[in-house]
Amino acid sequence: MKILLAVDGSSYTKKMLAYLATHDELFSVNHDYTVLTVQLALPPRARAAVGKEIVDSYYADEAEKVIAPVSKFLTRHGINAKSLFKVGSVGDTIAKMADAGKFDLLVMGSHGHGALGNLVMGSVATQVLANSKVPLLLVR
Repeated sequence: MKILLAVDGSSYTKKMLAYLATHDELFSVNHDYTVLTVQLALPPRARAAVGKEIVDSYYADEAEKVIAPVSKFLTRHGINAKSLFKVGSVGDTIAKMADAGKFDLLVMGSHGHGALGNLVMGSVATQVLANSKVPLLLVR
């Protein structure tokens, strides 16, 4: 199975990994894993002020802070995962990557704000559900 793990470095990512580790049907060296994190784009004026090279370095550094602990966890369990980061709208980007990569399953932690919280703050999970055809496993 080809599985996309969408991570953000929060405690919800840790819960998602803990869940996977207890479910052998999802957590196996027989599956192909890709770890994805999405960085929000800096405002255009900030990008223009510091230059493309510094902005690109910032995005890569921030992504590495999120991906490194996840990769370490997976490696400890004998899983060699690919990792990548994108810049853009988090929900839309995750959905596009899941579809474009032809993944069999997308797994992500959910902050679980509830209906009122989603109305006020929006929800990455809601955006992913609305924009992707890939089955989604949300861990709360």
